[in-house]
Amino acid sequence: MANLLRTAKSGTDWSQVELHAYNIIVELQDAVTFFGVNPLPQPAVAGELLNNAAADDMVNDANYKLLRYMDLAMDPVPTEESAVDDFAIHLLTLLGYVPRTRMARTRADIPLTIFGQECHAKTDVCIVDSDDILLLVQEDKRHKEPKDPEPQLIAAAIAAFQTNNYRRTRILGQDPIVHKISVTTQLAQSIALGVYPAAPTVVHAHLPAVARPARRLSEGMKPLDNRACILACYEAFKRFIN
Repeated sequence: MANLLRTAKSGTDWSQVELHAYNIIVELQDAVTFFGVNPLPQPAVAGELLNNAAADDMVNDANYKLLRYMDLAMDPVPTEESAVDDFAIHLLTLLGYVPRTRMARTRADIPLTIFGQECHAKTDVCIVDSDDILLLVQEDKRHKEPKDPEPQLIAAAIAAFQTNNYRRTRILGQDPIVHKISVTTQLAQSIALGVYPAAPTVVHAHLPAVARPARRLSEGMKPLDNRACILACYEAFKRFIN
């Protein structure tokens, strides 16, 4: 893999080729290993979200809007922008990911240095606190374009790491911080220089264990058992950015 061609390429154009070229490995982990807790915590949401399936069954307006955004995201209009970003922002806000000092942004353009050239990575949704990028969300758009979202998400995470570290070391005079996503200084520097990192970078991923895996994409969070499982994962993940 060290001999693979490395070129300056925007994050939206990353594929599995770039992951191989920079010695990045994605490993799935079960819930206990990934989140480090057992059992998963109960979602900090109103009971009506866990007990009633439809938006019209909600009493609270915010819960109603969440399920309406979910319905729109699950039934995209081919000629319109997807509602996934709207749903993601409302969900993260409702779950407490966006307290007073944080902002949820869409389509943020993040500088990404590759081979000494400045490229860009564009994330669908990100959460920012005092200009530090804490969390990234990448929509799976394979229903309308043949691109794997995982490499794009990793490229955006690397761009966020470079940007956060530049701000800390050059502007604030702080030490770099390595986050859960396992982006290291060595990886960020290797990509900036366009060289093969000697040590592999392992990105840990978790796929929620829903009751009907074969219908995961078609069902999403509509069934109550799926919803409880997925919301519990979001609740457990909060500790990594709080």
